[in-house]
Amino acid sequence: MTKHQKKMVAPIVVTCLLAAYLVAYVYIAVTVPMATIAKVLVGLVSVGLLGASIYVLVQRIKEIRSSEEDDLSQY
Repeated sequence: MTKHQKKMVAPIVVTCLLAAYLVAYVYIAVTVPMATIAKVLVGLVSVGLLGASIYVLVQRIKEIRSSEEDDLSQY
């Protein structure tokens, strides 16, 4: 593994775990009897969070590939 690949492992694993959690959450919310509007809201919020986490993952991978360090390491 290269230095860049090692830095990419943690964000990818965390995003995959979060995605699995959100999918399971939506599945449980859909199977539990509740109002349809509540199911739609749970689904929309979960999809929004999943989309945001994937966007952040892509940004992090671009940052790692461009060899930029975190802002905190510059201080």
